[in-house]
Amino acid sequence: MSYQFIQLEVKEGLATITLKREPLNVLNIAMMKEINEALDSLKGESFKLLLFKAAGKAFSAGVDVGEHLGDQVNEMIEVFHGIFRRMDSLPAVSIAAVQGAALGGGCELALYCDLVIASERAKFGQPEIQVGVFPPIAALIMPRLTARKKALELILSGEIIPAQEALSLGLINKVVPAEALEEELQKFMGKFSGLSGLVMALTKKAFNVGLMDPADQGLLAIEKIYLQEMMKTHDAEEGLKAFLEKRKPVWQEK
Repeated sequence: MSYQFIQLEVKEGLATITLKREPLNVLNIAMMKEINEALDSLKGESFKLLLFKAAGKAFSAGVDVGEHLGDQVNEMIEVFHGIFRRMDSLPAVSIAAVQGAALGGGCELALYCDLVIASERAKFGQPEIQVGVFPPIAALIMPRLTARKKALELILSGEIIPAQEALSLGLINKVVPAEALEEELQKFMGKFSGLSGLVMALTKKAFNVGLMDPADQGLLAIEKIYLQEMMKTHDAEEGLKAFLEKRKPVWQEK
């Protein structure tokens, strides 16, 4: 199947999804639907690793802000979160190779992967709070990846951090020189290529069960807050409109 905004390749036990909406790979609904179609097509395929990478200068600058407004927000959340639900349904170990900025939904996509390798030029952040919303997937996974208080600080402030700090916080696995990312990625994936895909899948399953982590229930509760409470506030609409209109938001705390 051919896609407009992504590329899918399955070869020698590796399924690769490349984001190709350059230069910033902003995730609009059409692009996210393509990712979901690609993930659906992988069901029943034989592969050990699922790799997310990106063309252009950014891994992804996030989800299209314009699609957060009005009736589109419900479809946007459904399609966006469909990516993560589909990732959970696949047994393969997922890896993100981050060459540049991974912000907002792009950061969530990278950090949701089981393993992350990043260029020293990469940066990570959840700036949604600055436009009057919060990042549902980050709210779900960040407290499970790093210290709870630091996770809350990053989400509440919208701070963007360099790759080396993300490494020190345990959010990612490895930082490499920018010019060596592809070479180091191949070495990193080589750790797993000679192993049993079935055993790795079962190990991943046991790892997640061992955390006693009802992530599916958590995401449903977060979605309810996002759509039924936050998106009905004045400040959420004001923040999103202010971003699109390139002005400073005027908060009314309602």
